[in-house]
Amino acid sequence: MELFRIIDTLRPTATGLDAIPAWFLRLGAPVFAAPIAQLFNQSISNGVVPRQWKTAVITPVPKVSKQMQPSDYRPISITPILSCCLERCIVKRYMYPALQQPPYELNFEDQFGFRPSGSTAAAIIAMLHTVGTMLSTKQYVRLFSFDFTKAFDTVKHETLLRKMATLRIPDNIYNWMNDFFGEHYHCTRFDDQSSSAAEVKASVIQGSALGPASYVVTAADFHPVTPANCTIKYANDTYLIVPAANSRSCLAEIAHIDERAATNNLKLNCAKSKSKETIINARGKRGKSVQPPPPCPKIE
Repeated sequence: MELFRIIDTLRPTATGLDAIPAWFLRLGAPVFAAPIAQLFNQSISNGVVPRQWKTAVITPVPKVSKQMQPSDYRPISITPILSCCLERCIVKRYMYPALQQPPYELNFEDQFGFRPSGSTAAAIIAMLHTVGTMLSTKQYVRLFSFDFTKAFDTVKHETLLRKMATLRIPDNIYNWMNDFFGEHYHCTRFDDQSSSAAEVKASVIQGSALGPASYVVTAADFHPVTPANCTIKYANDTYLIVPAANSRSCLAEIAHIDERAATNNLKLNCAKSKSKETIINARGKRGKSVQPPPPCPKIE
């Protein structure tokens, strides 16, 4: 019945390489639910993902009005609908509960993206509350916003799976995830032509239902090294908040984030338009601003 409700409420979406459309699954839900549920249960218990579900098709979508080079397109990865349904079951039943009881080395409390209780509104409220609380006792606050170059595409599978192994999930679920990321392929379809399939050796498999939760695990070790400093994360957007008393720790914090990024096969985008520093002043009792400190030097 759980699977029946899932496929009976499928929304119209693009089909994967298996060419099974959502409307067909929705129409035949009363008949398909039982055999598909048996297939899902066998996949979960054996920790094996059907090979037909491990190849995605990438459809380039223009990002600008005039496309001159490959970077002008956004790659949208489309996986089979049945694979997405099984992934959602895995995430809902096992991943989300595991995020509520993380191991010591991982922290999910400062992550507001791709979680049941997370949202952009919650992230903004947490950031305003943190900055306001610091300004009530400090002269100024330094707010750093960081951008990672192609964050979802470069995640190292080995590092990701090592972190997943520390989560409180059953062994067969870990084996299923290990099989999901191993020998995964994708091809590109453009102008009714398809390329040959190539193995995905990095990334959280964009377009998959497991991908967003996997990135949350990837970014879980991005945390401050100095007490009283704070991080706020929404998906791959990371913000570092440093009160005036810890101003000298900024370079060490940035170096730590850069080191954590390298460990996860990510790279900080140090361009001024991407990674920025904002200094927020507290107002004096008579409305006079406090002299702000000089900006933190750019990290190359």
